[in-house]
Amino acid sequence: MQQLAPSTEQQTQLRSWLDGLDRPCLDLIEQARPPACPHCGCPRSHRYGQANGLRRFRCTRCRRSYNALTGTPLARLRQRGKWLPYLECLLESTSVRKAARKVSVHPSTSFRWRHRFLSGIRRDRAEQLTGIVEADETYLLESQKGSRHLTRPARRRGGRARRRGISRDLDCLLVAHDRTRQTLDFVTGRGTPGKAELDACLRPVLAPDVLLISDGAKAYVAFARDARIAHASIDVRAGIRARGTIHLQNVNGWHGRFKNWLVRFRGVASRYLIHYSGWQRVLDAGVLSTPALLLRAALRRTQQ
Repeated sequence: MQQLAPSTEQQTQLRSWLDGLDRPCLDLIEQARPPACPHCGCPRSHRYGQANGLRRFRCTRCRRSYNALTGTPLARLRQRGKWLPYLECLLESTSVRKAARKVSVHPSTSFRWRHRFLSGIRRDRAEQLTGIVEADETYLLESQKGSRHLTRPARRRGGRARRRGISRDLDCLLVAHDRTRQTLDFVTGRGTPGKAELDACLRPVLAPDVLLISDGAKAYVAFARDARIAHASIDVRAGIRARGTIHLQNVNGWHGRFKNWLVRFRGVASRYLIHYSGWQRVLDAGVLSTPALLLRAALRRTQQ
């Protein structure tokens, strides 16, 4: 049976219809156009046509072209008309397969979109913590979910650490939370973090006049002494939970909300743990409450 090719008029109508689906998303993307060239940082550029519905610009210094998506985690992703409905799924903490069915994409596309969006969204965070800052770790069993090449024998679903207590079988998530509800999260590696890990994570984000509250771990004492910041500790092992305003209840509450929320995903790979903690941090803050706001956050450049 001979197949008839669409006429020129039909192709134009189809293209117009597809452009109409993309238009709300394209308008938000165009608003995020970088003020300078994402390749060399030069602020001077000129119009250089368009491609795939997006305006292109050409840098007057390096002569390279770019658009509003260049240098962002969303560069080269397709089906932009489905991005905003997919971001609604992120707000609802929908699983990969349910989100794929809801927006009519393949599950592998849904997985790729999840982590491309989250890699940008998680960078929407406070630059500095002030006042009283609580810092504490929580631990999750190391996971190689989805890996084709395991570095250890496979575990049964759920699995357990090989030894009791905190060990190298556990991933450490360090969370710092101040009393203005600003939260920062860091994956420090396996086992208990030492002074070097605390210095790399906390020193750049703590104001000089903060009061750092932690448990009785010696690494915090050494870090606070070298960073020359005020420090108070809670002897949790002795059963002490609070001394007036000196407590870790806020950050421990965040730990509990994160682990309860994480259950719906039936385990996450260690390499993506920072994406999930950033996802929960954004949802918990409640500031990015619409798909449009999430899209603007995801459009941040990778060098930021």
